[in-house]
Amino acid sequence: MTIQTAETDPDILKCWKALKELRPHLVEENFLSLIKEMITEGYQLVFIEGEAGYALSIAGFRYLQFTYNGKHLYIDDLSTLPEARGKGYGSFLIDHLCELAAQKAYDYVTLDSGHQRYAAHRLYLNKGFAISSH
Repeated sequence: MTIQTAETDPDILKCWKALKELRPHLVEENFLSLIKEMITEGYQLVFIEGEAGYALSIAGFRYLQFTYNGKHLYIDDLSTLPEARGKGYGSFLIDHLCELAAQKAYDYVTLDSGHQRYAAHRLYLNKGFAISSH
């Protein structure tokens, strides 16, 4: 599996389907400009591309620092298309993000997840994440 960073317009657009799966309120016509604006604010988007030429799985993240507990790599978005689930893509992306955090000597990799996302919670718990609030 190869993880790519979405920095060009075509690569950002490859991530549309997978991000729309997680964020159904997004509007395709605004997607590119939204992601490009978020990139100027520190957001980064990585993806695993499938044979059809679009992302099967994506992760959007940013580096943050808080006075109360230090440096975080915060995962904004982690999504895999339904037909690609159960193949290890999400796990591979989480491992990649944890490695990026370690390379920068960041203390934590964190995320927030909706209470109804049971399959995602299984993955997070298997990766060593803790549920800190409900």
